[in-house]
Amino acid sequence: MIKNPIVSVIIPVYNGGEFINKAVESVLKQTYRDFEIIIINDGSTDNTEVIVKQFNDIRIRYICHEKNLGLSKARNTGIRTCRGKYIAFLDADDEYLPEKLALQVKRFENISSEVGVVCAWSFNMDQYGKIFSKRFLPKKEGYVFELLLSANPMSVPTLLIRKECFEKVGLFDSELDGQEDWDMWMRITKYYKISLIKMPLAKRRIHPNRMSDQFDRKVMTAQRIIEKHMGELKKRRRIYSRHYFYIGRRYCFMGKTVIARKFISKAISLYPFYHYYYILFILSFLGPMGFLALVKLIRSLKHGIIKLANGKIK
Repeated sequence: MIKNPIVSVIIPVYNGGEFINKAVESVLKQTYRDFEIIIINDGSTDNTEVIVKQFNDIRIRYICHEKNLGLSKARNTGIRTCRGKYIAFLDADDEYLPEKLALQVKRFENISSEVGVVCAWSFNMDQYGKIFSKRFLPKKEGYVFELLLSANPMSVPTLLIRKECFEKVGLFDSELDGQEDWDMWMRITKYYKISLIKMPLAKRRIHPNRMSDQFDRKVMTAQRIIEKHMGELKKRRRIYSRHYFYIGRRYCFMGKTVIARKFISKAISLYPFYHYYYILFILSFLGPMGFLALVKLIRSLKHGIIKLANGKIK
């Protein structure tokens, strides 16, 4: 056990036996060494505990929830027990690149106390660990609260955060079933600047079971986000309208076009100057089958054009 580490890396895991060893190894391979790893087993029923206990490193602390409490509560357990000056998060299916902590700690040592978060870009990898793209987000630094009100460009494994940020704004909202990270970054950036390292320092695993791809959860949490930040959103009608538009669009993709129109109409009433709002509103009258068939056709045509273009390039 490390008594006073500079960095605490918090890894929540629920039935993540397939990937947890790679996640932990990616932290142990950091060129920066002054850290602790706090692994919170959130009531896993697979072989997660067996795999974690195979690691023999005094910097690893293992905490087990008797039952599954959810991602927010697992991260909050880590925050409450961590001893580092800075906190990093790593989901059990993602990985760090070796220089991540070294570069981010160095950045913190050379910037003002107004900066609460040092973030970076990332690679996207498939479920087998093969990198297939880069994620060049976020693009801005400094005070980015308004940007965060509109969308979430910040990825969990790319961040290093001053512990004092959580002391000021509180813990993750356990009532949010998804997008709890977006809510947290909004709360932090309301008071702190972010600093950006413009290079990938983490790998995000994109696979069929990734929680953030579930439409039902996205719709429910999007509405909760609006409720939580209503005061700030009402001051910015353009941004406010986008939240309703995104919900309407998601309902369209879920085949619930009648409900979708209610949210799109709300977006138009708040800010009637985006033509996309009207296009989606009209397309929603195609009905669930018609809308999804059109989307499928557009995607097919787009894929064909890309294949044709790639063939010409070759």
